[in-house]
Amino acid sequence: MQRSWPPNNAGSRPLPQGRPGAAIPRGYRRCVTLSLAISPCPNDTFVFHALVHGQVPGAPAVTVTYADVDVTNTAAEQGAFDLVKVSYAALPWLLEDYHLLPCGGALGRGCGPLVLTRPDPMLAPAASSGGSGDRLNGVPDRADLSGATVAVPGDRTTAYLLFRLWSAGRPPARIEVVPFHEIMPGVAAGRYDAGLVIHEARFTYPRHGLTALVDLGEWWEADTGLPIPLGAILARRGSVDPEAAAGWIRESARRAWADPAASRDYVLTHAQEMEPDVVERHIDLYVNEFTADLGAAGYAAVNALLNRAADAGLVPQTSNSRATAWTS
Repeated sequence: MQRSWPPNNAGSRPLPQGRPGAAIPRGYRRCVTLSLAISPCPNDTFVFHALVHGQVPGAPAVTVTYADVDVTNTAAEQGAFDLVKVSYAALPWLLEDYHLLPCGGALGRGCGPLVLTRPDPMLAPAASSGGSGDRLNGVPDRADLSGATVAVPGDRTTAYLLFRLWSAGRPPARIEVVPFHEIMPGVAAGRYDAGLVIHEARFTYPRHGLTALVDLGEWWEADTGLPIPLGAILARRGSVDPEAAAGWIRESARRAWADPAASRDYVLTHAQEMEPDVVERHIDLYVNEFTADLGAAGYAAVNALLNRAADAGLVPQTSNSRATAWTS
C-alpha cells in the first residue's frame, strides 16, 4: 500500500527536519558505529529499516539489538546503547543520562493497552471508565480485579503504568511480570485471571478465546483528551548528538513511507505475528504523525502521564523541561 510522507493526519504544520550529516557539536564523539536497541515489532522495524541498512546519508553504521521493551528499559538504565527504544513510563529513571528525541517512537490515538480476560457470561459488560467493585443488578463488576492475578509485560512499561493509574483504589491481588508472548496463552489457560497486552495483540486476542475487559487507551483519551504515550526513542548524552540522531530517524521514516515495499521482508522476518495483514494494520496504527514529530500534543501527553504518575507516587518527579526539551 502506497503511503504519503508526512502521514496524511500530520496536518499542515511543517515538520522539523533535523540535520543528517551535520557537523558533530562539541561534547559529542563522532560515532564510527552506532549501537541501537529497538523491539522486533513492525512499527520499529518499519521506521528504522533504512537507518539499520545504511541507507540514510551521513548516518554512521548501526549495530542493532532486538528486544522487548522491558529488556531495553533495563539496558538503558545501564547505559548499554547509543539510541534505544524505551517505555515513556521509564523516563524518570533515564533522563539524566539520555535525551528524549521528538521522533521515531510510538504515540497515538486508538492504540492503547488492553486488559484481557477469559469470557464469563455471568459478568457484566466492561466499561472503559473502570469500575468500583460494586454489583450491577446483582452481577459482579468485571472491572474490579482486586482479587485477581494479572500478567503484565514489565514493571516499568507504559502499559503497566496506565494500568496502575486506572486500577488505583482497587489494585489486583498479585502482579506477575511475564514475557509478552506468554501473556495471552497464560490467560487462556487459566494461569492468570487477566493479562495486560499491547501492539498486535489488539488484533489477535480473539483467537485465544479472550475478551477485552478494558481498553486503557480509550480510558486515557476520555479522561485527558490526549494521545497515548507508549514508546520513546532516547539518545545517550555525550554519545550521540540528539539533533543529528533525530535527522537520521526522520530520514529513515521518510524513506519507509515513500517505499513501504523496501522494508517488507525485513519487517516480516522480525515480526512475532507473521501474517502480513496484521503487520500492515500494526504499522498503520502505530506509525503516524507523532512518529515524525511529537509536537505540542505529544509532549503534553508525556507530561500528563509522568505528572499524574508522580502525583500518585508511582514514579519519581520529573522536570517538565528535562522531559520535553530534547536538546537540553
